[in-house]
Amino acid sequence: MREIATSIGESAGRRREVLRVLRASPDPMSIAAIADLLAVHPNTVRFHLESLVGDGQVEQVEPSRKGPGRPPLMFRAVRQMDRGGTRHYRMLAEILASAFAAEPDAYERAVAAGRSWARKPDAIPPAPPAGSTADDAVEHLVDMLDELGFAPERRTVDGKQQIGLRHCPFLELAENRASVVCPVHLGLMQGTVQSWQVPISVDGLEPFAEPDLCLAHLTVGAAGG
Repeated sequence: MREIATSIGESAGRRREVLRVLRASPDPMSIAAIADLLAVHPNTVRFHLESLVGDGQVEQVEPSRKGPGRPPLMFRAVRQMDRGGTRHYRMLAEILASAFAAEPDAYERAVAAGRSWARKPDAIPPAPPAGSTADDAVEHLVDMLDELGFAPERRTVDGKQQIGLRHCPFLELAENRASVVCPVHLGLMQGTVQSWQVPISVDGLEPFAEPDLCLAHLTVGAAGG
């Protein structure tokens, strides 16, 4: 296994070298020219170029015709940031959540952020069809939350409508920053029903009301809010 890992690491390193050479060159380069610079076999360069072209990091360009015979294939690096690298969105989310949490009005600002996002064009699905009932609107909200990964389920307790959320797309962050993440979710739901202009309101969100459940409390037959 160690030999396999070493081989993979060497291959990735060689691919980075090929890309580095192309990035440093002001002009397109042939396979032979790259191989000479790296002191490797042209087939090695050809193999890594195929991968780099497939990843969109390198592109083949039309060679300039000089003299008889088939001109060599020419390549150049695509001038853009590397889109194949590692992402650390959780770290970014933690930074932003920490900044929110440090504010004296963190809860209100987090709710407002969720509402604002819901009002962005194409941020949420279209409103229920005209003539839909309040019950249809609740189902529409449940469908939206399902698409976002909340694993929602409708509940009725003591005649009150609720939506249980069995999954949180930001669970690890919510466990440590519930004072920010959960209000954002509340604002998202509130902003959604406001944008839809349907006769329901989302009155509150109870984080971890049960060990495996968060609860959104609704009023059906009220203006969205």
